[in-house]
Amino acid sequence: MALGAISAWAQDATATIHVGQGKDKINKEIYGQFAEHLGTCIYGGLWVGENSPIPNTQGYRNDVLQALKDLKVPVLRWPGGCFADDYHWMDGIGPRDQRPSLRNNNWGGTIEDNSFGTHEFLNLCELLGCEPYISGNVGSGTVKEMAQWIEYMTSDGDTPMARLRRKNGREKPWHVKYFGIGNEAWGCGGNMRPEYYSDLYRRYNTYLRNYDNNRLFRIASGANAGDTNWTKVLMHNIGSGMQGISLHYYAVRDWNKHGSATRFTDEEYYNTLFTAEKMEKIIKSHIAVMDAADPKERVALMVDEWGTWWDEEPGTIKGHLYQQNCLRDAMVAAVTLNIFHKYTHRVKMANIAQVVNVLQSMILTDTKGTGHMVLTPTYYVFKMYQPFQDATYLPTDLQTATFNHENGKEPIPEISMSAAKATDGSIVVALANVMVDKKQEVAISLDGAQKLAGVSGEILTADKTSDFNDFNHPNTIASTAFKGAKLKGNKLTVQMPAKSIVVLKLK
Repeated sequence: MALGAISAWAQDATATIHVGQGKDKINKEIYGQFAEHLGTCIYGGLWVGENSPIPNTQGYRNDVLQALKDLKVPVLRWPGGCFADDYHWMDGIGPRDQRPSLRNNNWGGTIEDNSFGTHEFLNLCELLGCEPYISGNVGSGTVKEMAQWIEYMTSDGDTPMARLRRKNGREKPWHVKYFGIGNEAWGCGGNMRPEYYSDLYRRYNTYLRNYDNNRLFRIASGANAGDTNWTKVLMHNIGSGMQGISLHYYAVRDWNKHGSATRFTDEEYYNTLFTAEKMEKIIKSHIAVMDAADPKERVALMVDEWGTWWDEEPGTIKGHLYQQNCLRDAMVAAVTLNIFHKYTHRVKMANIAQVVNVLQSMILTDTKGTGHMVLTPTYYVFKMYQPFQDATYLPTDLQTATFNHENGKEPIPEISMSAAKATDGSIVVALANVMVDKKQEVAISLDGAQKLAGVSGEILTADKTSDFNDFNHPNTIASTAFKGAKLKGNKLTVQMPAKSIVVLKLK
């Protein structure tokens, strides 16, 4: 997309980045992923087995493995989701041909052979160089079962579960930091009240041991969207017995009518962006409750499920949640990540749902088994935002117009922005122009910046907000070099096309 001379653009937004005021680290785990036994996320997405004609390494798809390595995934959540509270880990260990099959009661009634279990997941995390985040079964499991799982994975002693692990081929224990005690206890994880779940958490947590050098970061099953009472009860009844509390929120306008992933009006597009922007209000409300009980911020907020959720693609299996992914989804990702950065003093992890073939995925693989793979627009957002991992958040004052849709009732900021000081010392700036048909010039002052030599960047945009990549057209939308930024002293001017996401690096 050609850009005119900077002088030809009217100034639409202004911002000041306070370079000298950064103090909070943006945990790389905010860029976490989520892999549930759901549809073809695991089987056909991550895992095909060693005997598959699809090129693989120890059963993991080579193309998907490399794409995730390139993404620098920091943490991967497994086995669910709703599936976690139906999962019994001992069914997924030992010789694969002797493992019992399992009916996936939550997602389409699919019969799974349990060939992907504890060893396969933790070995995948080692291949990716990421932290595992395991969700334990509270809903249909037992305290003993969960306690033995921790022992199996992390004990290096002469204990019964460590001996069983060695018998199954793994001599040394794995490092497992993040452990969730249940999932969505208010819903598919048991339909519990917060008071009851709090007591269950305390009971289960008592028997989860720290073996040898492994130290568990224990995460409680937190609230659904804006249910701050759930957070209040857990903060009061569990308190320092947890290191993190989860939060789930999807940018869904109407749970009874999700809508198509690729066929939508401009009004529906703006509805989605408005719903995504509500993430900030929801996070602030939970942080206020947490601050009242925990002013020293010992308990972290973990948004371990978030993203878009559309109707399943026509012709796919009901209950497998296979959906396409277009520029609209990428815009939701950019806006949401900018929000997470702003509240990084509390938000220490986030896990988009999900990594392959399910909901707002990074990757799509051909479910018919041809071996094709395609990267989604959301993948490119996560790739562009990599410099924010473990960067220092920089406070930003942004003045932008708002766009009022839904008969003027729902204002949306036209520009979303975030800035940070990256680990290599550079300043990274992310901008999202959410407007469908309005190009914008953003004038940015870098308050307190040392002498900057230059600016480089990438852009993600497309002809339409509904553009997407498929197996026949894998490169319809991808990030490209951006030339619309000009740096003069401590002043940065950015010419943004309509419906575009830009990430800049200043050195």
